[in-house]
Amino acid sequence: MQLKIMPKKKYLSAGRVPLVLFLCQMISALEVPLDLVQPPTITQQSPKDYIIDPRENIVIQCEAKGKPPPSFSWTRNGTHFDIDKDPLVTMRPGSGTLVINIMSEGKAETYEGVYQCTARNERGAAISNNIVIRPSRSPLWTKEKLEPITLRNGQSLVLPCRPPIGLPPAIIFWMDNSFQRLPQSERVSQGLNGDLYFSNVLPEDTREDYICYARFNHTQTIQQKQPISVKVISVDELNDTIAANLSDTEFYGAKSSKERPPTLLTPEGNASHKEELRGNVLSLECIAEGLPTPIIYWIKEDGTLPINRTLYRNFKKTLQITHVSEADSGNYQCIAKNALGAVHHTISVTVKAAPYWITAPQNLVLSPGEDGTLICRANGNPKPTIGWLTNGVPIEIAPDDPSRKIDGDTIIFTHVQERSSAVYQCNASNEYGYLLANAFVNVLAEPPRILTSANTLYQVIANRPALLDCAFFGSPLPTIEWFKGAKGRALHEDIYVLHENGTLEIPVAQKDSTGTYTCVARNKLGVAKNEVHLEIKDPTRIIKQPEYAVVQRGSKVSFECKVKHDHTLIPTVMWLKDNGELPSEKRFTVDKDHLVITDVSDDDGGTYTCMANTSLDDVSASAVLRVVDVPNPPFDLELTNQLDKSVQLTWTPGDDNNSPITKFIIEYEDGMHEAGLWHHQAEVSGTQTTAQLKLSPYVNYSFRVMAENNIGRSSPSEASEQYLTKAAEPDQNPTAVEGLGTEPDNLVITWKPLNGFESNGPGLQYKVSWRQKDGDDEWTSVVVANVSKYIVSGTPTFVPYLIKVQALNDVGFAPEPATVMGHSGEDLPMVAPGNVRVSVVNSTLAEVHWDPVPLKSIRGHLQGYRVYYWKAQSSSKRDRRHIEKKILTFQGSKTHGMLPGLEPYSHYTLNVRVVNGKGEGPASSDRGFHTPEGVPSAPSSLKIVNPTLDSLTLEWDPPSHPNGILTEYTLKYQPINSTHELGPLVDIKIPANKTRWTLKNLNFSTRYKFYFSAQTSAGSGSQITEEAITTVDEGKMAMASRQVDIATQGWFIGLMCAVALLILILLIVCFIRRNKGGKYPVKEKEDAHADPEIQPMKEDDGTFGEYSDAEDHKPLKKGSRTPSDRTVKKEDSDDSLVDYGEGVNGQFNEDGSFIGQYSGKKEKEPAEGNESSEAPSPVNAMNSFV
Repeated sequence: MQLKIMPKKKYLSAGRVPLVLFLCQMISALEVPLDLVQPPTITQQSPKDYIIDPRENIVIQCEAKGKPPPSFSWTRNGTHFDIDKDPLVTMRPGSGTLVINIMSEGKAETYEGVYQCTARNERGAAISNNIVIRPSRSPLWTKEKLEPITLRNGQSLVLPCRPPIGLPPAIIFWMDNSFQRLPQSERVSQGLNGDLYFSNVLPEDTREDYICYARFNHTQTIQQKQPISVKVISVDELNDTIAANLSDTEFYGAKSSKERPPTLLTPEGNASHKEELRGNVLSLECIAEGLPTPIIYWIKEDGTLPINRTLYRNFKKTLQITHVSEADSGNYQCIAKNALGAVHHTISVTVKAAPYWITAPQNLVLSPGEDGTLICRANGNPKPTIGWLTNGVPIEIAPDDPSRKIDGDTIIFTHVQERSSAVYQCNASNEYGYLLANAFVNVLAEPPRILTSANTLYQVIANRPALLDCAFFGSPLPTIEWFKGAKGRALHEDIYVLHENGTLEIPVAQKDSTGTYTCVARNKLGVAKNEVHLEIKDPTRIIKQPEYAVVQRGSKVSFECKVKHDHTLIPTVMWLKDNGELPSEKRFTVDKDHLVITDVSDDDGGTYTCMANTSLDDVSASAVLRVVDVPNPPFDLELTNQLDKSVQLTWTPGDDNNSPITKFIIEYEDGMHEAGLWHHQAEVSGTQTTAQLKLSPYVNYSFRVMAENNIGRSSPSEASEQYLTKAAEPDQNPTAVEGLGTEPDNLVITWKPLNGFESNGPGLQYKVSWRQKDGDDEWTSVVVANVSKYIVSGTPTFVPYLIKVQALNDVGFAPEPATVMGHSGEDLPMVAPGNVRVSVVNSTLAEVHWDPVPLKSIRGHLQGYRVYYWKAQSSSKRDRRHIEKKILTFQGSKTHGMLPGLEPYSHYTLNVRVVNGKGEGPASSDRGFHTPEGVPSAPSSLKIVNPTLDSLTLEWDPPSHPNGILTEYTLKYQPINSTHELGPLVDIKIPANKTRWTLKNLNFSTRYKFYFSAQTSAGSGSQITEEAITTVDEGKMAMASRQVDIATQGWFIGLMCAVALLILILLIVCFIRRNKGGKYPVKEKEDAHADPEIQPMKEDDGTFGEYSDAEDHKPLKKGSRTPSDRTVKKEDSDDSLVDYGEGVNGQFNEDGSFIGQYSGKKEKEPAEGNESSEAPSPVNAMNSFV
């Protein structure tokens, strides 16, 4: 079906609340097109209470519309105002506005009065409000002589202002001669009447220029009162003469300046009454005096103060309630309270109300024969009376109209005719004011007309309501129908909503809502229609919103804001800070999607909003920036409750810089003993601002406080005042007390002295006491100055003593000290260890045993036993030579130990001594022992001389360390061919007395490798290796030279050139191939160089990686190929004792185990050498005892 609008109110669902304001504007009074006949309507007028500036022309506004255009007239004070008779008064053309020219002549006071404007045409007359014209006034203060005010410290004081009565009332404030506002506080404040109230005066209130100023905003003038002089004195400051000549009455008031409970300065008494009009601001005031300064509290009896409309002004002395209503009537109580008492005052509030509209009359357009009503309903306190006028004349005396009937606040019209057209005025009034409303009745017969422009294009965001206008007029009131599309498809109620003013609402517009819509208006006189167009756009969305950020001061932050929008709309993106513009600083940069802030400061904290606007919609997203930093240092440090051993420290926290304070750190400085050095005192939680601190006696304390949050620690506060605690006896004694003799006949008592902080008073000394532990002697005591050592002389050698050191000062002694044991001085031991025994473990290791000496003979603290040993004689050469003695120290009471690193086949001598803190005792008897033979080191050298075609001569030097008697030498050699393959191994035994050997029957021009070692009865020693080549056969070469020389033959030369060229090509090819990867497995190289009798280890693939062949054809150097066994090299075979003993000489652990590691480098031996035994090492020898 078709959706029609009938002339009745349509239902508007609650889901469309955001449209209420817009629709209310559309469905208010029906607007009559100005080209149609209609009564006058007042469109603009001056305010009811019109205060004018007497220095400017007076302009009284009155504008109206109507058809035909209305004419204007004025009344003044209820009688006709003939403007033509006053040359200073003119009316603007086409308007009812009056202009009174008082700039050239005349006075504003002449035109004071009540004015009313009437706009009239053939259809009726409309009237304005009564406009009361009053010129503003800013009178001067009357001259008065103000006597200086003198009063005692602590008394109350009221400085009166009493400004002259102006129009409008003046704004009051107090300043000094320099036009600086006087500071106000809970103690000093200005009342609503302008007076300046002092709850109690202080000496700093003394001044001679208390000046009250009155500012008249309308005339932009300021008037000032004569300065008032106030002097606050204390009776103690007056000398006896002045005090004798002054009476109490010469002071301001006679109240004592002692502390007192509050009393009210204003309002007076216990109760008062206040009346206020509805809609105004209710202001209640209580100002009290007292010492200390009272605090004001407010409550409402039998109710609560409205949360959103309650304000406290003037340090809570003034209570304000905005937009007051009748519900705010009741009793309000103010309470003034200080430490000595409280005072109460009750203010009874009554809220009255000037008339206000419930239903104001609306213009009524009727066609001939129709019915209608005008309704005028108002409320107030007291309830207003309703009066009706017709065309500005009381309806009771207006011409009678049979079509109307008056029923209180309603006029009922039935079967109206054209002559029924008129303007009706409703007047609602009570003692507090009035309301006047014009509403016309216009009787017309007009066919429909649509006032909305044709082909209007509406663009709406998807999923939002779409409102298509169809403003219309007609009389009788037309019905409205809407159609969609060219075929005139009717719109249905279940999808669309049609409003009384003709607007079509699509509650949720979708993409398919796009199209052409037709509005049709019908009444009995005709039909009108209009087309409009609707386009649906995609909504603008923020797909990446800025996020909450916490950054430290001085750093950089970035907010991101990505916007997606309809492609036909152009968005504008802007950033706001706290709903205002961004600061115009270079630190703020905005690009396409980001806001970047560098060098962030505290002021940058706040809410940052990204706003994206198009012509149809706008979206926004916000993020909070919290700028954090270490806290500001605390301040206002104060010491209270100062006792002998404690004090209370209070402070005011500094700004936490948006990161809550987690703790406070308190430090102290001892200005007497350690000035400038701060020590940790205590820590308290971040919620505390006081700390009870324990103190030590006789310390000049200063304190400082640091705050700490999650960002870090603040800088220290300013130091507090100094606080010197009383002296007391020491509460502790020296620590680290020891008694050790430095000589055989003394006892040196030492201790760690107390520091100045621990001394607790002046005159710090120490009482040193001692006695023998095992004797019956009494304590011997001596008092010494503030030192750390005392020497007792004449003591027996190494006797235990009991020792005490007690602190004392000028106040007294510290608690009884603990007793410690010490010993007098040590002397050298008297007895040597006995029964020294040696067991040879192997050729490099021996074990020594001894019996302990008696404890009494040690004469000191036993530190251990020390073994001296040295090599006395070579068993092989039987020659003596000087050998440095070696020392090993064995800690504690051990009676045996190991001697490592001995040389095989050597004679050693040793002795043992006991050691105490003083030194060594006498040596035991020397004890000698022999080490057995060992394997020799490698021969010292091996060289090959006199090579011939078939022989090579070897020369060598014996081993530097034969380690026994050499029995023979072993020589092994084998040939190496051109492909690095090894030939058979030859083994030769050579007598030990030889140093030269010639090998014969060798192949000429052949490379040989030699392996050479020495032997003792203990086995074969390390090998030394060398390589050499036999010479070329020169005889055969000479025989070849005697043959026919064919080198001169041409054919031979050509053949040799061809061969040379071919060889060159082959060499190049080989060179390239070798560079590309000419490597051979390890196995092949080992086959070419290793001893042939050593069987190669076989893995799965028979190889262990690759060697480079870069040196395959280089000459073999001496010693370049080493045997494969693990014998020790000659140069590393000497045993070292440095790694064994204590200090330089080495040491053993308590169990005799050796400290350190003994090892030597090993060298490969030939294929047949793996049957030779290893040279025993100290490590192996030691392991045999594990």
